[in-house]
Amino acid sequence: MAAMNSDSIIIERNGDDVVVALTGRWIIERANDLDRALEALAPGSAKAVTIDLAQVESLDTAGAWLVYRTVKRLRGEGYTVAFINRRPELAVLLDLVEANDHPVECRPPREAEWHAVVAHVGRGTLESIAEARRLVAFLGLTTATLGRSLVQPRRIRKTALISHMEQTGLDAMPIVALISFLVGAVLAYQGAEQLRRFGAEIFVINLIGISVLREIAILLTAIIVAGRSGSAFTAAIGSMKVREEIDAMRTLGLDPMELLVMPRLLALMITLPILVFLADMMGLAGGMMMAWVALDISPGQFLERLGGAIPLWSFWVGMIKAPVFAFLIAMVGCYEGFQVEGSAESVGKLTTLAVVEAIFLVIVVDAIFSILFAYMGV
Repeated sequence: MAAMNSDSIIIERNGDDVVVALTGRWIIERANDLDRALEALAPGSAKAVTIDLAQVESLDTAGAWLVYRTVKRLRGEGYTVAFINRRPELAVLLDLVEANDHPVECRPPREAEWHAVVAHVGRGTLESIAEARRLVAFLGLTTATLGRSLVQPRRIRKTALISHMEQTGLDAMPIVALISFLVGAVLAYQGAEQLRRFGAEIFVINLIGISVLREIAILLTAIIVAGRSGSAFTAAIGSMKVREEIDAMRTLGLDPMELLVMPRLLALMITLPILVFLADMMGLAGGMMMAWVALDISPGQFLERLGGAIPLWSFWVGMIKAPVFAFLIAMVGCYEGFQVEGSAESVGKLTTLAVVEAIFLVIVVDAIFSILFAYMGV
């Protein structure tokens, strides 16, 4: 009895023997059809399978592999498999495929852990250097634009400037005042606890005055502004870049640095010193209140001691830092906004990065100021 399984295979059963006649062209162009036909080949209860190659018109490596794979499967299932009419030109490919059947377990290459650590550190270092170079380039561009705007004040967008001053300064006053007051009170309380052991409670005024005026007020205010206004700058400019509004500005011949960066930069440089002055007053007020409660030092005594013990330069040290920190925060916030690539995910990622970079730069520059003022004897 003969059964036609496909246009490439003819099966003849004879008792326990099955003859599988391969017909036609066994080449790569027909590999899908040939594969399906061979997968469907099931000798059933037969014990031996004979593969007849007499009607094979042409055979390439792909066809030979399909035949060899089927022979291997049948032998694995317990059948005895043999070839008939195995012409020399066919035998060459079949023997070649069989000779190169060397299964190898594929394992992903594993490199030493220290290699991965060194590579990660190296990539991070190179990325940091590249980021620093881009930031320095943006610093130069910002400085040049700021100088041009100051020389030609008519180029400054006054409406945008006032709006950003309200957002970065007036709206930030409550949170700056509250945090500065609480930090001043905590500093006074902790200082009083330590100084009481030596009977030097009165020097808590010196501690509060110097630490608040020189460092605490300016650092707290700069960190709050970096997290509040710096991130807002990145999010706003980044969203405009996602919506291709910045490209539209350039198409119209407008300079995004003058339209977007300068109002924010100048607004922050004007309002941050005001916020620092507010933080100074609230920090001293919090310390004065806690000194009154914990040490029974009256506000009059506190102010009298403060005026005599704290030099005026302690106040100006913090105020001198304010415009520099404002410049850094605004520059970093605007720079990261321009780095947005075109997705909401990028906006969020770079907004976070802007806050981290701004706070890092503020602390580094504050350390430089401290060394500089110490060298100057201030």
